[in-house]
Amino acid sequence: MAHHMTHFDPLSDIARFDPLRSMDDFFKDMGFKDALKDFARPSPIRLDVTENEQAYLIKAELPGFKVEDISVDIDGNRVAISAESKQEHAEGNGQKVVRRERYTGQYFRSFSLGQDIDTATSTARYRDGVLDLELCKLVGGSAKRLQIS
Repeated sequence: MAHHMTHFDPLSDIARFDPLRSMDDFFKDMGFKDALKDFARPSPIRLDVTENEQAYLIKAELPGFKVEDISVDIDGNRVAISAESKQEHAEGNGQKVVRRERYTGQYFRSFSLGQDIDTATSTARYRDGVLDLELCKLVGGSAKRLQIS
C-alpha cells in the first residue's frame, strides 16, 4: 500500500483574482457591453460558392441595395464584391430621427478561386437581394468590372 503525500495550501479554496475578468464583470453590470453592440460593424457579405466543369456559381446576399450601388471586380482568379448603402435623411419638414439602426457605408468581400475567370463570358444578375454570379473558368485573364443586370 503506497502512501501519497499532499501539500497543504491554505489558499486553494479561494478563487484566483483576475483583474481583467473583474473589469469585464463591472462593465457588463453597467450595461456598456450591450450598448456597444449598436456600434458593431455590419456583417460581411455572405456567399455560397459552387462549381462545375465550366464555371463558378456564386450567390451573395446583398439585401436592400440598388443594382447601381453594387460592383463586381475580377482580376485573374480574384473576385471583389462591394456595395454601398446610402441612407436618405428624414430630418426636415418637422421630422427628426428618433432611432437609426440601419448601417450606412461600404460593404466589401474579396476571395480567390482555383482558376482565372473569363470576364468576356461571365455574367452577374441581382434580384430579390441576391447577387448571382456565373464566373466562367479560363486559364489566364485580365481585370474587368462586370455589368449587373
